[in-house]
Amino acid sequence: MDKGTDLSLLSLFLPEGLLDFFDIVGFEQKPIKNPLYDNRLTVFLEEKKQIPERYKEHTFKASGFMEPRVIDDYPIRSNLVSLSLKRRRWDVLEDGKWTKTSRDWDEFIAQGTRMSKEFAAFLKEING
Repeated sequence: MDKGTDLSLLSLFLPEGLLDFFDIVGFEQKPIKNPLYDNRLTVFLEEKKQIPERYKEHTFKASGFMEPRVIDDYPIRSNLVSLSLKRRRWDVLEDGKWTKTSRDWDEFIAQGTRMSKEFAAFLKEING
């Protein structure tokens, strides 16, 4: 299998809607010492160069990337899964002055955690 096919298959396991904002740029699988899992699968995602909707009418420019944020997602087979999200930063001209901003990720990341929203909801449900 080639890397393009591997990346297409990985997309099937990602939180719904994530690929609307991110591109898969790679992945790695490393052995770990864990009684339940053999490997850690890390999927590397980079935010697309699309300004958040609320700033489309403003003057803006891309301002690089923030440090990647790693969140946990559902395990797949014998793999713990992490998503490494490399998010963009934007300079936006508002009321005559430049401010730095980024997209709000509350849609995908559970508040106060380093887990995908879906995975956190699942864990909350099984723990009662």
